[in-house]
Amino acid sequence: MAENNCRPDGFSPDIEPSPGIDPPAPAYPPGEPAPDQPEQPEEPGEPDEGGAPRPRRVRGQAKNTMESLKELGASPLPEIKSNIHCLTIVGQIEGHLVLPPQNKTTKYEHIIPQLVALEQAPEIEGVLIILNTVGGDVEAGLAIAEMIASLSKPTVSVVLGGGHSIGVPIAVAADYGFIAETASMTIHPIRLNGLVIGVPQTYEYLDKMQDRVVRFVIRHSRITESAFRELMFRTGELARDIGTVLIGREAVEKGLMDEVGGISQAVRQLQQMIEEKKKHGEVPLQ
Repeated sequence: MAENNCRPDGFSPDIEPSPGIDPPAPAYPPGEPAPDQPEQPEEPGEPDEGGAPRPRRVRGQAKNTMESLKELGASPLPEIKSNIHCLTIVGQIEGHLVLPPQNKTTKYEHIIPQLVALEQAPEIEGVLIILNTVGGDVEAGLAIAEMIASLSKPTVSVVLGGGHSIGVPIAVAADYGFIAETASMTIHPIRLNGLVIGVPQTYEYLDKMQDRVVRFVIRHSRITESAFRELMFRTGELARDIGTVLIGREAVEKGLMDEVGGISQAVRQLQQMIEEKKKHGEVPLQ
């Protein structure tokens, strides 16, 4: 009977492997190094204070960074040391009714907690609001506008693309407003979707909602009430409708926005406002 001279791993030392064919890898318990192979040391990184090299570590992004961008439509607080937070309001402002999934929306229940957090964050000294919205829910838009206007920190808004309908109060709610040269703002009366009951009470309700928007806009901009209502009810500019479209410099000339500009001008203005607030800030009590 022939003696079995095979090793436990199944490879016989007496049998030479064929050219081009590697011998089978021995099976060792997972996590343990092979007996004939020494452990590979970690690749050294930068030396520490004592001069000894430290293991190199790979730093990745925070786990919730992409989740926050996907779910909330806004990036978290910047990883770099910045005293400015960017708040984006894009698409259609979603209020009490959920819009179809194909609509690009800004949910007011996501924006409001962010504004509360920005007010309480000591490292954030100014807020930059970027708008490119077609409007949306009136009460949700007014809620966002009121919260922006009530922030104690300097705020600057930039209208890029468009700040239409209820986006107008949000744009003027900031302390200072910029509009791009090609951006537009549509001013029109409040409209309702769906079934409308034609009774005097419905008209009074719409009229009161309209007054809320008008009062807010004239309180936070340089436009007069008569001029704003004239733009709102002007006929002949919008096809089969009433209202006015202001483009770039026209919005500045009418008194809605403060200046024509973009991101660089807005960031520079916000930094100046932050410095002025620091200089004229209240002296803490001793």
